[in-house]
Amino acid sequence: MSNNDERLRIRVRGRVQGVGFRPHVHALARRSGLTGWVLNDPQGVLIEVQGTATADFRAALTAEAPPLARLDAVEYEAITPVIGEECFAIRHSEVSGAIATGIGPDAAVCPACLVELFDPVDRRYRYAFLNCTHCGPRYTITRRLPYDRPQTAMAGFPLCPDCLAEYRNPADRRFHAQPTACPACGPRLSHPPEEILAALRAGSIVAIKGLGGFHLACDATQADAVARLRRVKQRNGKPFALMVANAESAIRYVGMDDDERRLLEGVARPIVLLRRRADAPDLASDIAPGLAWLGVMLPYTPLHYLLFHEAAGRPDGTGWLARPQDLTLVMTSANPGGEPLAIGNGEARDRLAGIADLIVDHDRDIVIRADDSVVRKLAGSPAFLRRGRGHVPEQIRLARPVPPILAVGGHLKTTVCVTRGDEAFLSQHIGDLDNAATLGFLEETVDHLLHILGVEPVAVAHDRHPDFQSTRFAERTGLPAVAVQHHHAHVAAVMAEHRIEGPALGLALDGFGLGEGGGSWGGEMLLVDGLRSERLGSLAPLAQPGGDVAARQPWRMAASALVRMGRADEIVSRFSGHGPTEGVRRMIERGINAPPTSSCGRWFDAACGLLGVRAVAGFEGEAPMTLESLVRHPCVAEGAWRIEKGELDLTPLLERLLTVAGAVEGAELFHGTLAAALVDWTLPVLRVHGLSRVVLSGGCLMNAVLAEELVAGFRAAGVEALLPRLAPANDGGLSLGQAWTASFAL
Repeated sequence: MSNNDERLRIRVRGRVQGVGFRPHVHALARRSGLTGWVLNDPQGVLIEVQGTATADFRAALTAEAPPLARLDAVEYEAITPVIGEECFAIRHSEVSGAIATGIGPDAAVCPACLVELFDPVDRRYRYAFLNCTHCGPRYTITRRLPYDRPQTAMAGFPLCPDCLAEYRNPADRRFHAQPTACPACGPRLSHPPEEILAALRAGSIVAIKGLGGFHLACDATQADAVARLRRVKQRNGKPFALMVANAESAIRYVGMDDDERRLLEGVARPIVLLRRRADAPDLASDIAPGLAWLGVMLPYTPLHYLLFHEAAGRPDGTGWLARPQDLTLVMTSANPGGEPLAIGNGEARDRLAGIADLIVDHDRDIVIRADDSVVRKLAGSPAFLRRGRGHVPEQIRLARPVPPILAVGGHLKTTVCVTRGDEAFLSQHIGDLDNAATLGFLEETVDHLLHILGVEPVAVAHDRHPDFQSTRFAERTGLPAVAVQHHHAHVAAVMAEHRIEGPALGLALDGFGLGEGGGSWGGEMLLVDGLRSERLGSLAPLAQPGGDVAARQPWRMAASALVRMGRADEIVSRFSGHGPTEGVRRMIERGINAPPTSSCGRWFDAACGLLGVRAVAGFEGEAPMTLESLVRHPCVAEGAWRIEKGELDLTPLLERLLTVAGAVEGAELFHGTLAAALVDWTLPVLRVHGLSRVVLSGGCLMNAVLAEELVAGFRAAGVEALLPRLAPANDGGLSLGQAWTASFAL
């Protein structure tokens, strides 16, 4: 020890476990000639360094951090130097104490690992489970923190001498890489890639075990295979996602700008919604029927890459990955009948036996199931349509620290949210709580998220609907419960991610949520301030004949609109063949089983029905998605709306739709006019309350045309419009808004 030695204790918080941060610290300390140690603990990473070059070390610690790391805080404390210390060491993790760190999301195979994967002389050549500190599974294999191999699904795979040498070598890329493995000591596939590819090319449906669950895959150019997959999976009209080898392969089918390309190629590897090219090569028509967008993703596991490598003829090196490849796969979640993803090998054989012709599994467990994330570019920036693998459990930073809260979402597209200090952790997509299996997944997700974050909630937040299964689950927890109105939660979710604490005016443009007095709401103007939510206005009510069934049969909402226009006598002639037209007319006129709703989604359905776009839909939202796909140039029918006593009436707009030349003109008129009407409705209220921004929320904001027209319209009026970005606009974001709202009650 010299007289100039300084010793620092450094606390690093954030995503710093499972990303190669300790090896990074070790390398910097050796480069700077420092002694000391580094370890993982429940708070993150703790470091002590000593020497004369601590300033260089401090600068490089953050500037050269590993690519998957996220540093939320770095705290320094000068302490007494240690006499006789001779080296820098990585110490064993400390496991006691409250957890204040997190594990990173799963990450796609990194370029260095791809070089090994396709190098015939490398010992990991074509090994389906290679990874390093910069890539591979994280969240989906982790049972608890700190993040060490014995705490993951790799605990049952002892390292062979070669892998152990790499693991212990500070100069190696796999130094302390917890999931590392090779063909001699790691997991094994049940079927080789050449057999899998042969099955796909023969028209088979193949179940493939991935990171967060099984996929069902088939050749996207074989119409019979895609149609059979849709039929046996009971997919109705929902679009399938495509997997292609690289962005060059994708641009044959879709257009993309630089931002969308970065999303596609990022380490999270989400499904990215991209607009179809008019001159695209043929794909099976059943992939995304009637839609102008395709969901596209790139390979993210070694096995995915091996399938494309096999199809390319097993070329040496990685140069082939820069060129377009012919193989295009449908890759969809293996969750038959709306159940959760299959993750276990036995579970897959039981549940997928009647669907998949071949089941490809392996002997590494999936600890927690996670669907692929889905994103799209919306008004200039990315927005989640579904949050899952590759992004969970990334935190959402809040405006202030809040008590530990569990929020359990709604009934459809359910997620849960857990708060810890000034962080909110939104779970992966759980799904619709329509069956026992999904309810079990809800409980599984809550248990895992609370356990891995080390959180003991002091309250549970839920929707006000008393019959939602999530509400009943919340009641069974025994925790103090905070009920949050559905659309209040939608607006609060956007306020939470944008760190807004004070009052905000929000538009909740949604499908359905239980309103005050038991009403069916969904097109609301709310003034939200903490626990308080005041309804300042709504869309004019439409009768919803048959109740919830109208969401799947847009012609019923069109019939309701015709009654509202005084044109009930046209219902039978327009919609005969779609259902009981006379009975629906009587329901509406007599107010029998036709509850009024202010839902924006149902106004969309009415427009679809009047324009002949999906009179009957395979799933809720299919008709409005098809309507959006028709739009190229939105236009405004001036004066085609009325505002009276806070109520926005779009009946004049629907009357205009009856005079248009076709569905395309009608779609463009509806989207442009709806956005203009919403802006016109909102601006006077903003002025009255002295506000200069508006919060936009609800499932209708997943419609890119509407979202972009609203943002542009408000901007032209000098108003900032905030969109959901980090949490889905639909009910997948409810739990975040519930948690933030509940924090004001504690």
